[in-house]
Parts: sequence; structure tokens; C-alpha cells
Amino acid sequence: MGVMNMRKYSVLLIMVMCCWASMTEAEYFKYKDPKQPIGIRIKDLMKRMTLEEKIGQMTQIDRTVASNEVIKKYMMGSVLSGGGSVPAKHASPETWVDMVNDFQKGALSTRLGIPLIYGIDAVHGHNNVYKATIFPHNVGLGVTRDPALVKKIGAATALEVRATGIQYAFAPCIAVCRDPRWGRCYESYSEDPKIVKLMTEIIPGLQGDIPAGSRKGVPFVGGQDKIAACAKHYLGDGGTHLGINEGNTIIDAKGLFSIHMPAYYDAVIKGVATIMTSYSSWNGVKMHANRYLVTDFLKNKLNFRGFVISDWQGIDRITTPEHANYTYSIIAGMNTGIDMFMVPYNYTEFIDGLTNLVKNKFISMSRVDDAVKRILRVKFTMGLFENPLADYSMTKYLGSQEHRDLAREAVRKTLVLLKNGKSSKKPLLPLPKKASKILVAGAHADNLGYQCGGWTIEWQGLSGDITDGTTILSAVKKAVDPKTQVVFNENPSENFVKSAKFDYAIVVVGEHPYAETFGDSLNLTIPEPGPSTIKNVCGSVKCVVVLISGRPVVMQPYVNTIDALVAAWLPGTEGQGVTDVLFGDYGFTGKLARTWFKSVDQLPMNVGDQHYDPLYPFGFGLTTKPVKNL
Repeated sequence: MGVMNMRKYSVLLIMVMCCWASMTEAEYFKYKDPKQPIGIRIKDLMKRMTLEEKIGQMTQIDRTVASNEVIKKYMMGSVLSGGGSVPAKHASPETWVDMVNDFQKGALSTRLGIPLIYGIDAVHGHNNVYKATIFPHNVGLGVTRDPALVKKIGAATALEVRATGIQYAFAPCIAVCRDPRWGRCYESYSEDPKIVKLMTEIIPGLQGDIPAGSRKGVPFVGGQDKIAACAKHYLGDGGTHLGINEGNTIIDAKGLFSIHMPAYYDAVIKGVATIMTSYSSWNGVKMHANRYLVTDFLKNKLNFRGFVISDWQGIDRITTPEHANYTYSIIAGMNTGIDMFMVPYNYTEFIDGLTNLVKNKFISMSRVDDAVKRILRVKFTMGLFENPLADYSMTKYLGSQEHRDLAREAVRKTLVLLKNGKSSKKPLLPLPKKASKILVAGAHADNLGYQCGGWTIEWQGLSGDITDGTTILSAVKKAVDPKTQVVFNENPSENFVKSAKFDYAIVVVGEHPYAETFGDSLNLTIPEPGPSTIKNVCGSVKCVVVLISGRPVVMQPYVNTIDALVAAWLPGTEGQGVTDVLFGDYGFTGKLARTWFKSVDQLPMNVGDQHYDPLYPFGFGLTTKPVKNL
């Protein structure tokens, strides 16, 4: 009897031990072990994933339709904020962190607990977020030809994005804008591919420096103070016919590869995590349906190992009209080599459609696996599995003084002095700080929204006091001697100006904010009352015109009336960068990174063209030396 019992106990003990061992084994997942090489982690996770889980990873939805439950149900791989898509007006960084974490908890509660990646358009600082530092738009940064500066701006932007719990920015735009009629020209650093290539240094700013000896094309994101970047819009977005947004780039392969591709070579070498396909076409073929450029060239020839993401509803636009044959759009997008699909609202249609197409063998499982491997590679590289949730420890970086000082420095370096005095012997700038009475005029002088341009707080930008910052009028008041009387009149009459006996006037006029197609313009004129303000003020008193615009605009009719002309582009929140240079604390150093045309009839006209007859040529910019206490 005792022997029998002993045997029973032994068998029971062995069973318990086997069960415990198998439980321990079940609890150890290679993909969750940060000590394992990334390749092994990807392989281990992939073999555990169902088709539904894989398709979930390939789906990115907007925060307005996302919830903890939706993310859990569909096992979503990504959420984004479209332009102006915020948790609440004037939301604090803590509110952002709470929202992103809530979504993340939905992802972590799924069977495999794959964390999601949250993306946002942080294209000149963390521009959707109230009180963030707004840096000058790229059109100004190109003027500086200063890769070290844009790298610092990238690093500052990464910290501010992380301050809100977000890990991924749809930036930089490395378009080469060849026609200022394009509504996204201000998102481009230059018409010259060499300058755009130089400015890819923002990528290691955002992501961190890729370690020496890294394999070419492998994505890199270096830690919790860095974010995944996105080079966009691949390819030829800045070369469309007549500058029409989402239009057709008509150019031979040599032109496409020599003008629009060089910055992508550098982006891939620097470890960019993601690349976004362009709405535009190349010689009639939509980029969202261009397998040769996306798969054969970018993935296979350049060895890009990050993931390719579509633009907002990008596959819908493969067909004309939009969304006319969604099944075809899914097949075309998948076969092109797109890995993550930005389907902000109609995500169930995408998920159901793709699932059926794979199950019925219209799309191969190997293509799905390629997409998912790439997405997981970026997530593992970023450390998302180890650090999926954000805390409040980084909220202090949003709009920090250090970042505002950097933005102010950037503004100083982006300014281009196009004219200084009616004759070179009598320069108007730098302006004296001591004067009895000066006039500040123009719709853009005391309007922070206009100063920042599109993609600020809202997608299209806004007018007025939209966030924390310093308008040019406020900056003038801070810069001048306390005894100098500053009079502000937005649009004064000629009589007012003549009768008031001003020492000089500062006129701040330009374009109203716009983004994307809303900015396409065939005439490139500045809206009224800008021209009237120039005429009334500059016809009556010595004046400097500070031009706030996202591109060169028609200025030839006014140049003779104006004493001095400054291209300030879209400087952002730090208006004191403008006055630092106007009043001579710093000198003007900026050189045009775009050709300034005389008439729109000349467009497109770029440096090196045969018929090159600009108002101000590419590379032009007068200089001044800093002076002390004028």
C-alpha cells in the first residue's frame, strides 16, 4: 500500500512539475525579451500572429474614431492625429499623455500585447499642440543652409512631441518645390536638391544619430527622448505640373532621380524609420500605385528596411473619382509595397476588404508578412515593447524657454534682406532703436496666427492670438528704447501717415495661412489690404516692408516704393527673431534658397534654367553687420 501511494505521489509530482515547466515556458516569449536580437523577436512574434492580428498592425486610424475598445477589438497597430485633431481645445500635455496612454492600454490588453505607435504632423515644431514652440517653416530654414541648426530643431521637436506621450512624427517633408504656385511650397527647404539633401540632418535630430557600422537602410530611433521620423512625400511631390497639389510630375527618369530622389538616399542612410508615399503621380502613374519606385527601387535597391506608410486616405485616391473601386485600391496599394495604411475613418471597410483579398489569394501572405515585419522592426527598434506608456516627466519640455531661444535664433538666420535703401549709399537698416515716434502697420504685424502660417493649431492655420508667442509688434515694443513712441495702425490712410511725422515705418504684410490644396495659387499676389498698406505708408515715410509668406510672391510693382524689403517667410511664434535683426543686434545673413520671380508668367523658373531672369536670384541676400545700441 505504501509503495503504491509513493508511486502515485511520484507520478503526481512529475505531472505538477511538467505542468509548471510548461507554464513557465509559456510565459517566456522570445519577442518580449529585449536581450534577444530584433530579427529573432520579429520571427517569434510573427509565427504567433493570426491574419487578423497582422492586418490590425497595418491599419492606422484617426483619434476621433479610436477608443480603447476599438483598438482592442481590431488589434490596431497605429493611431494618428490629423491636422488639428486634438483631445480638447488648449489641451495640456498631461491631457495628451492620458489620451495616448488610454489608447495604448487597449493595444496592450490584446492577446499578444503589441504596442501601438501614435503619429502626428509635427512639421515646424509640435504644431498641433497649444503652447508648443513653433519653429519657422522649412522654406525659411532652407535659407540658413545650416544642417546643425535643423538637427537641433529636430531634437527639440522630438522632446516636445514626447512631452505629449507621442512617439512618431510625419516629418520631415523633403520635397523639392520647383514651382511656388504649389500650396505646400513652404514645407520644402529649397528648389535646389543639394540644400534639401543637406537638411535631412533633421532626421538624426528627431531620431538620434545612427550608430557607426549600422546596416544601410535599417531604421534607428535612439531612446525615449527621440521619435520615429517620416520622410515625405515619396516621390516628386514638389515637381507637379503648374504646382498643382497632388498633381502630375511630368519629367524623365534622369530628372526625377537627380532632382527629387537625392534627399531620400540620405534619409535612408541616416536610418529614417518610415517613408510616406505621395498623392501625386509620376508621368500619369499614381505614387500610391507605383510598384517600381516603392518596392523595386526604395525597398530592394536602396535597401530601406523601415515601413512605407500611405498618406491620409491615400489609396482611395488611386482611382478617379476617389474611392470608386476600393477593392482595386487595396490590391494596388498592397502590390505597390505600402505597409501601413492611413485609413482614418473607414477602417472596417479596409480591414474586411484586405482580409477577404488575402483569404481568396488575390494578395499573397508573403506581402502581408513583409509589411508586418517592417512595422514590428520599427516598434522593436524604438523600444516600444519595453516602454509602451508615457508619463508626465517630459511635459516640462513643451514650449520650454530653451526651445523658444532656439526658434528665435532660427528666425534670425532665415531672414533675407532683399533691398536696403533707395541707394546702396543710404541703407535704412539696421533701424535706430532711439527715435521720437515710429509707425508699425500691416495686417501681419500683430497676428501670431498669420506669423505661423498653415499647420499651426489647425490644419489650415488660423488668424489671431492662437497660442503662446510674440508677435512682431510686441517684439518691436520690447526692442526699442523706452522713450520711443510706437504707434500701431493696421491699415492707415495716406493722410494719417503724412500728418503724424513718423521717423520711419515698419510694414508687416503677406499671405494668409493655408495648407495643401487650399494654398495652390496661380497669381501669387498678396491679399488686400497688404498692397494698399504698402502704398499708403511707403509713399509717405521711410519704410521697411517685412513680408510674411510661404514662398516668393509678386513684389515687383512695389519694390520702387519701398526703402527696405525683408523676406521673413513664416517665422513661427518667436517674433523677436525678426526684431533682433531689424534693429541690428544681429546682422542679416540669409541667402535665398528659392528664385524670386518677377512675374508668374515666368514660372516654373529655377536656378540653372536657360531663361533665368528673376527679380532676385537664387542665393541672393544683402548682409548687414551687428551694431551696438543704435
